[in-house]
Amino acid sequence: MPFNKSETLVKELLNKAGVEINGVNPWDMQVNDQRMYDRVVAQGNLGLGESYMEGWWDCAQLDQFFDRVLSAKLHKQIKPTRLLSHYLRAKFMNRQTPQRAWQVGKAHYDLNNEFYAAMLDSRMTYTCGYWRDAENLEQAQQAKLDLICRKLQLQPGMRVLDIGCGWGSLMSYAAEHYGVECVGVTVSEAQVAWAKEHYNSDKLTFRLQDYRDLNERFDRVVSVGMFEHVGRKNYATFFNVVEKCLNDHGLFLLHTIGKNIRKSTPDPWVDRYIFPNGDLPTIEQIGEATSGKFVVEDLHNFGADYDKTLMAWHDNFAQAWPQFKNALGEPFERMWRYYLLSCAGAFRARDIQLWQWVFSRNGVRGGYERLS
Repeated sequence: MPFNKSETLVKELLNKAGVEINGVNPWDMQVNDQRMYDRVVAQGNLGLGESYMEGWWDCAQLDQFFDRVLSAKLHKQIKPTRLLSHYLRAKFMNRQTPQRAWQVGKAHYDLNNEFYAAMLDSRMTYTCGYWRDAENLEQAQQAKLDLICRKLQLQPGMRVLDIGCGWGSLMSYAAEHYGVECVGVTVSEAQVAWAKEHYNSDKLTFRLQDYRDLNERFDRVVSVGMFEHVGRKNYATFFNVVEKCLNDHGLFLLHTIGKNIRKSTPDPWVDRYIFPNGDLPTIEQIGEATSGKFVVEDLHNFGADYDKTLMAWHDNFAQAWPQFKNALGEPFERMWRYYLLSCAGAFRARDIQLWQWVFSRNGVRGGYERLS
């Protein structure tokens, strides 16, 4: 497509979202390199993100830009010509095999424990906070951890499995406040090392282990912010493992980001630069994969809270950046800012969601009490 046609198309689309090129509003796009237009038309989200990383365009408030762009559904109106291979791999390949599952641990979660400590709350909780009565990130994350514990109806002495335990935030909170014993698995060496260093408790066991290798029984099973790495080809396997590990009268809580449209592929920019092999599920896909295995006791969507969480992470990141600038470099800073703020805009536009599911094996007699 000739250059002038690309520019015309991009400008026409942005105009539908109330975004101007080189305008005065904080959500307007400031173009520094005219090659950006061709790249966006040819590569869609990947071209948009990479051209931002390379400084071809800027925006004072990326979160507001993406809120407008996604609310206007502009991403559906560009059909990239150079991403066919990405779409085919996502559709036909199992990109989250036992061998490939470790890639996201090395690429993302092993990045730098000190960096994450500066961005996150004191327990290193790297998932959506619950802001209903919270005034800051610390309160929101504690409220989320307590909400999960209450939804699981934890009691002293119970044995809990945390699939994708991260740096141990939920496990440490549950052991401290509810008297349970926890086993957590993760594919991140850095997370296991940090958790073992910070939590010296016989109630907490941290393992570097793929979920498919689990073969034990627990009173409760929980997975918070890990299912996004399982992949559509493995949903049935994941829930088979949970079914195998959960006691007959146990409860399972799944906390995951989700998407609205089944016939879509993982964002190519996020896949390349942030979460390799990531794949957001739909309600339909989770329902199909759990059919015949569990009873859905509760489904809670508080995706709008992820907007606030990501903005809080971005504020912490921006404040702490000077101490990491020399080690990580400016391209990383632009990449990470784009990641946090584009995701905040996506949740604000309700383009993606955050769900907490509660499952039982055979149904809770008399009904499950809905908590919020």
